[in-house]
Amino acid sequence: MARQIHSMIRILEEDRSIRFYDKAFSLKIADRLEFPEFTLIYLSNPETEFELELTVNKGQSEPYDLGNGYGHLAVSVEDLDAEHARFQAEGLAPRKLVEFAPAGQIVARFFFVADPDGYQIEVLERGGRFK
Repeated sequence: MARQIHSMIRILEEDRSIRFYDKAFSLKIADRLEFPEFTLIYLSNPETEFELELTVNKGQSEPYDLGNGYGHLAVSVEDLDAEHARFQAEGLAPRKLVEFAPAGQIVARFFFVADPDGYQIEVLERGGRFK
C-alpha cells in the first residue's frame, strides 16, 4: 500500500516562503538538505506526517513560470523493486529506478510515474527521512 509523504514546489526566495508557510499553516522546518546546485527544505506540523518540500535552485533569479514549473506528489513504499515490477506488469510505464547519491552516499531510491494527465508521482523506498 502506498502512502503520500510530500509534495514539492520550487521557490525563489527561501525566507519569504518559510515565513508564509509558518504564518499560514504553522509549517516549520523539519529537515534541510544542502546540495551544490539546490537546497531541499522539508516543512511539516504536528497534524500530519505529510510534508511540503521547498526546492531552492541556487542561481535562480527570475520567478518561475507556474505553467511549466516542475513539481510532484510523492508516496513511499516498503519494497521499491517489487512496486516497480508491479507498475511495469500493470502497464503503468514507470521510469527507471534511481539511486540518488550526489555526494556518494545514497539519500534516496525512487522512480517516477506519470498519471493520465501527465502529473508526476515519485515513488520512494521507505527509509531514512522517507517514511
